[in-house]
Amino acid sequence: MSAATTRSRTPDRLCAEAVDLALSAAEEAAAPGVVGEHAGLISEGDRVVTHFFECKEFGYRGWRWAVTVARASRAKLVTLDEVVLLPGPDALQAPEWVPWSERLRPGDLGPGDLLPTDAEDLRLEPGYSGEDEPLPNSVVVTRSASVPASVELAADLADAEDADITAGSPADFTVVPARGSIAAVAEELGMRRARVLSRYGLHTAADRWEDAYGSNTPMAQAAPATCVSCGFLVAIGGSLGQAFGVCTNEFAPADGRVVSLAYGCGGHSEAAVMPTPPVPPPPVIDETKVDPFPLRPAADSGSVPAGEGDASTAELGHS
Repeated sequence: MSAATTRSRTPDRLCAEAVDLALSAAEEAAAPGVVGEHAGLISEGDRVVTHFFECKEFGYRGWRWAVTVARASRAKLVTLDEVVLLPGPDALQAPEWVPWSERLRPGDLGPGDLLPTDAEDLRLEPGYSGEDEPLPNSVVVTRSASVPASVELAADLADAEDADITAGSPADFTVVPARGSIAAVAEELGMRRARVLSRYGLHTAADRWEDAYGSNTPMAQAAPATCVSCGFLVAIGGSLGQAFGVCTNEFAPADGRVVSLAYGCGGHSEAAVMPTPPVPPPPVIDETKVDPFPLRPAADSGSVPAGEGDASTAELGHS
């Protein structure tokens, strides 16, 4: 170990004793009353020492004012180098910055927010090329080198079909393309989109929906039946329609949500059918029989038999 290395690890005596100089520099750089007690020092090199002072400012717990002083060779005057506020070993610091594209989570998008998609987003892929040319794997007869074979073949097809070749992407058209072009067919089929979901985008969407409203959720585990047999399920198109649908039961927990066909809840349309209230039978009237209705009560309808006692001899006062 060299002598220079040994001297660099040992704080310079004059620089180490310049605590008052470092304190005054820290108080001048900081707000009044936020510089605390001396919290130690370290040697930065030959005749270079950094003094630490506690920071009492709110929100900076564990931070320290670092004041570096230095001394020239064979000089007795200590000079100020720099004053900075640095975090200590137990300092309260902000979390590591993460780009917004990685911080964004489902549900963060609010009214009026715009969420741009990257040009190379793995969840999307081109829906159509927008050019009247053969597919890459199609057989094309080799033509002259000056004119691409695909362009020449497209021109021949256009002449044969009396069609027009529209240049540019159909997504940029301001008017409906001419009939006979690929863009016109895409317009009629409702496929005038620059990009559509890729297989990766379909799989990630299916995984999210399966995790939220799938067969492994507690609600589905306790359900009497699955959504595939529920009358409230509305089918969706595309390949995702083979495994998912939309719930339309206003009392179900997944109302208006995309649910797995294996999901289920207590609001299943056929799980608990309310019984029909009993309906009394209609009254039966026998018009061939006469029911007598006496105007006076019968003689034996009272509590005392007829002929037994009268008002003058009854001991209990029966009438």
